[in-house]
Amino acid sequence: MATTDLTAENFETIVKDNEVVLIDFWADWCAPCKRFSPIFEEASGRHDDVVFGKVDTEDARDLAAALEIQSIPTIMGFRKGNLVFRQAGLLSGKQLDSLIEQIKELDIDALVEEAKKN
Repeated sequence: MATTDLTAENFETIVKDNEVVLIDFWADWCAPCKRFSPIFEEASGRHDDVVFGKVDTEDARDLAAALEIQSIPTIMGFRKGNLVFRQAGLLSGKQLDSLIEQIKELDIDALVEEAKKN
């Protein structure tokens, strides 16, 4: 599966309308981003049930600012529209696969209910 370019216009819809969404915030001038890009692309081929989105922080400055992206690459993971992971820095293919499996296994409904209580 290929990655999807995310913008301010489609970000919310993509995140809310899909079970699992993984997003890579990047920029063309960022050397670590260029090293991570093929790892992210390869993972998208292994996980057909996950939407892999990319946000070019240069083209989508307002979106990056709204999400308080301060370092790139930053990876965000969403489950049923809920942010469940956020980390700046590179991940290996093995780490990325592990992260995806952990996100899939989350009992998000229980977590949302617990958050409502607090």
